[in-house]
Amino acid sequence: MPFDLLIRNGTVVTESIKRQSLAIVDGRIVEIAPEIPGLAADEIDATGLHVLPGLIDPHVHFNEPGRTDWEGLASGSAALAAGGGTCFFDMPLNSTPPLFDAAAFHAKRAAAEARSHVDFGLWGGLTPLNLDRLAELADCGVVGFKAFMCHSGVDEFPYADDATLLEGMRSAAALGLPVAVHAESEEITRSLTQQAVAGGQVRIHDFLASRPVAAELDAFSRAIEIAGETRCALHIVHVSCGRGVALVSQARARGIDVTCETCPHYLLFSDDDLDHLAAVAKCAPPLRSSEDQNELWDRLIAGEIDLVASDHSPCPPDLKGLDPVGSTGVTRSFFEIWGGIAGCQSTLPILLMAGRANTERGRPRPLAFLQNASSAHGGPEHSLPQIARLTSGAAAGRFAIADKGELRVGFDADLTLVDLTGATTLSAEHLLCRHKLSPYVGLPLYGLIRHTFVRGQHVFADGRINPTSRGRLVAPSGSR
Repeated sequence: MPFDLLIRNGTVVTESIKRQSLAIVDGRIVEIAPEIPGLAADEIDATGLHVLPGLIDPHVHFNEPGRTDWEGLASGSAALAAGGGTCFFDMPLNSTPPLFDAAAFHAKRAAAEARSHVDFGLWGGLTPLNLDRLAELADCGVVGFKAFMCHSGVDEFPYADDATLLEGMRSAAALGLPVAVHAESEEITRSLTQQAVAGGQVRIHDFLASRPVAAELDAFSRAIEIAGETRCALHIVHVSCGRGVALVSQARARGIDVTCETCPHYLLFSDDDLDHLAAVAKCAPPLRSSEDQNELWDRLIAGEIDLVASDHSPCPPDLKGLDPVGSTGVTRSFFEIWGGIAGCQSTLPILLMAGRANTERGRPRPLAFLQNASSAHGGPEHSLPQIARLTSGAAAGRFAIADKGELRVGFDADLTLVDLTGATTLSAEHLLCRHKLSPYVGLPLYGLIRHTFVRGQHVFADGRINPTSRGRLVAPSGSR
């Protein structure tokens, strides 16, 4: 048989959207055409389904080795595959030890090769503790270096002050790798947090007030200036407000190499939603006002946001102040509970919604991004090719991952088959992550993931993970 896999009669999303078939041999796409004669070891009739490039999520915390009771590579990658994901980049913190050196890299790589269902890349840390190990990490094949400009939430991963960031970005530029920053001002957030806690102001909206938009904008400005000075490629993660994106756009106009990402939770929820979502939706930066959210959408539609990532960062229920099934409210200070959202399984379905919530809080309008459909608030047309770029192609391009991110002959056969006519209400039972806590539970989702393939390997099909599927390490093209 000439082909390993034939996917026939799907609606294939490339730069355009056409009914096509795909032929796959040795994990790569070898032909895309309306009709492909011949036989294959396996065939799928994709009539009525859209075929998209598999999601590349460059921002997850699967926490292994170390805090595997928070998540884990097997459960996290299974959830990602169930959401149409075929590759992730794991962050260097929340694992123990953090990914500061070659030994930690090799330990995490071994764990991922043994347990991940999808392909993976690894971020290295950039902290005051390991500035002398960045070249060592580059030699291992990290996708880049991650720094926090405020407290990271775990003491073993200290934040990078401006001097650390300056030296780290100089090294990263010489190594040809990007630096990703969590951009909130340590000075602002620490001072406001101390004042609030000292005054006994520890409820939800006190936490919001301790992490204002000004803390993001201050850190954005400093990171951008240091990147310009060092000629380092800068990536700003989980941008929560349109004003932050505006700073990125202004820097690009000045010739600075900077990109940014946002997350589905910033697009879907505002700070008003915290009153009922509470601990499950605590994150940093926090959810913003509806005005900030609207501007974030405007910037996304204008093409100023480069990609959408989940920032999947779960924890056990007790660290959220919840009982094991998440049925009780916060039992202690909102400052004390873990700030992270579980969402890697929901990114694509969320983007297939309207994006802006309607007047019934948290209930999105469907079909905002579909081809020939206007956005929910009267903006320009958004299409499935743009979703594919935001969730796959842009990450592959920014982080120099060859042969991924697009449905193209010669590329890896990483793809997901989606039923755009399907809908469901997300329940905890649908979630494949370790702890069934997500702010998206209870929402109607439009667009059901029917199949996910990684390099032609059938990883997910109609609610079930292939237990034998295993991923491989990906590294930037031209890694040392």
